[in-house]
Amino acid sequence: MDARRIILDLILSRHERECLTCSRNLNCELQKLCDEMGIDRVSFEGERISYAVDEASPSIVRDQNKCILCGRCIAVCRDIQHTEAINFANRGIRTTVAPPYGKALTEVNCINCGQCIKVCPVGALREKDDTQKVWSALNNPDLHVVVQTAPAVRVALGEEFGMPVGTNVEGKMITALKRLGFDKVFDTDFSADLTILEEGTELLNRIKNGGKLPLITSCSPGWIKFCEHNYHEFLDNLSTCKSPQQMMGAVVKSHYAEKAGIDPENIFVVSVMPCTAKKFEASREEMAVEGLKDVDVVLTTRELAKMIKQARINFAALDDGEYDSILGDSTGAAVIFGVTGGVMEAALRTVADILTGEELREIDYTPVRGMEGIREATVNIGGMDVKVAVAHGTGNAAKLLDSIKSGKSDYHFIEVMACPGGCINGGGQPILIDKERTEEVKKLRAQGLYKIDKESRKFRKSHENPEVKKLYEEYLGEPNSHKAHNLLHTRYTERDRA
Repeated sequence: MDARRIILDLILSRHERECLTCSRNLNCELQKLCDEMGIDRVSFEGERISYAVDEASPSIVRDQNKCILCGRCIAVCRDIQHTEAINFANRGIRTTVAPPYGKALTEVNCINCGQCIKVCPVGALREKDDTQKVWSALNNPDLHVVVQTAPAVRVALGEEFGMPVGTNVEGKMITALKRLGFDKVFDTDFSADLTILEEGTELLNRIKNGGKLPLITSCSPGWIKFCEHNYHEFLDNLSTCKSPQQMMGAVVKSHYAEKAGIDPENIFVVSVMPCTAKKFEASREEMAVEGLKDVDVVLTTRELAKMIKQARINFAALDDGEYDSILGDSTGAAVIFGVTGGVMEAALRTVADILTGEELREIDYTPVRGMEGIREATVNIGGMDVKVAVAHGTGNAAKLLDSIKSGKSDYHFIEVMACPGGCINGGGQPILIDKERTEEVKKLRAQGLYKIDKESRKFRKSHENPEVKKLYEEYLGEPNSHKAHNLLHTRYTERDRA
């Protein structure tokens, strides 16, 4: 116990002890250990070196002044994500954790996944805080402020208010957002259904017309950037579909603006995502239509919780609200986008009906479910064997792509999620001090989404969504049409290899 106290004392001697203004205040492992060990004063005052805070990234802030050199961020970046964007630098008292050659995170191959934030025990790594931008928009009478919420947020947000892990707080979340002042609350699940129509059609076209296979999903911006840096030869395999977040923004500023009679330039779109990489995605120049950004600001689950607390809203006591119409309907297929294997399963539900010409009842594709790093299956649909694979965590994605490059594997369709477990474990989700519960928490959040799919949605296939059908009838024409491509599809950038 004496040895542990001395170690903590030595860590504190060089640590920036501004706890009250730290993003991890009351949720800090160092704080918790000091409390456990009865550290009520700092015995030593070590030499401190003041470092500039790296705020260049749209997703992640790196503050070396708070770093305790534990190396967890290096381990997850190197061993799990196979990115190696950061490592130990220098020696002795000048040892730091930094990108190569003292560069900013934006200058290296960081994929913005935020897994480093999840494992950091203190506040040395945190998401870029965009809450003030949203408060400013909400208080601007000239702006029509719209918010959309991702699938995985609804089974994690409650944790920030002391509710059991995996609790579905969709209704309370909607009510809270309306009380915060958003003019419309839409569901990213709607655009997830839209994504399946576009991506499923793209897959069928590639299979029938000899297109580039395997088709690889493009919903995860961390995965996309990883591929842009490390696997240039697979860029043409990526689906050209924008992610559901970006599709929703594009539809809001076109179809919805037209229906509501609002100038698109006066519409401000906010996304609530489980993912820090979504901040980077929204900032990409490709994610705009005719010079107008699809999404203006991205908040993480943690940031939304912060805003609700700032507004002094008693979240647990709220009544359940409902999403606004036009872009609020969704299916069970869209909900499971939030867990690894969910995009694959959602796509198979729709592709199977199209290929067979029937409404199949057996739609739970369990072989693509689970937390194994790489899963593969062959699904017979209408007499056709469709070979599929699922990978989560970019380290597993690298193994899968290397297997394809070597000729050992052959697939029609691949789903990749940058974060281990998928969006339920995204870099913007609530942070656990008890890291031993990580796998249990992922499992409970996943169960929450599968329960919504099975019990709370009238339709469980994306092509059955009545509002999506109406969007195609009134505006887009058909999946993969010229108009759909202009609004809902994108391109990718070959970036420097690390």
